[in-house]
Amino acid sequence: MTEKDTMTAAETIAVADEDRQRADLYNFLGVILSAPPDEMLLAQTASLQGDESELGRAIATLAKMAKVTKPKSVESEYNRLFIGLGRGELLPYASYYLTGFLNEKPLALLRQDMTARGLARSDTVFEPEDNIASLMEMMGAMIVGRFGVPASLASQKTFFNKHIAPWASHFFSDLEGAKNSVFYAPVGTIGRSFMEIETEAFRMSTD
Repeated sequence: MTEKDTMTAAETIAVADEDRQRADLYNFLGVILSAPPDEMLLAQTASLQGDESELGRAIATLAKMAKVTKPKSVESEYNRLFIGLGRGELLPYASYYLTGFLNEKPLALLRQDMTARGLARSDTVFEPEDNIASLMEMMGAMIVGRFGVPASLASQKTFFNKHIAPWASHFFSDLEGAKNSVFYAPVGTIGRSFMEIETEAFRMSTD
């Protein structure tokens, strides 16, 4: 199949609105966890609206915080949480959460799956691929087919259960309650609630 044929195949597979919304939330989590939000991202976050669900309330809380948060203050918070002097309060990597060490077997297994799926780390990214931001972005990309044909629900489920479900909810819960979390506390709630929704949806799926 030629590259043109591949693009045509991807374009002909419709992605449901619900799945686009899922991908948008994965992408948002990926972006806001990959680096401190700048003024533009804070403004976009401030415009978000929630509902009465736990996830919706957390989104509304984050939107309110984004309206009164300055880029410099959230950058300081981000650095305390994830960078620090030597290391931050949290280490957002699958290998660390699953083995207690960085760059362990979970990272090797993820790299194998990335290669099989045609995914690769960007040349501008130097973090290990098993960090939470990268995994959120990978899920978003797979759902809408950013790098080819959208992944089937079964394929999404396999990737999620193998690389995200075993640890992401734990990480987001830690982010909710971290000593240095202020702006990022509702980000943790959003992530934990979303992971719970995805876990249950995949559990009930028969694809």
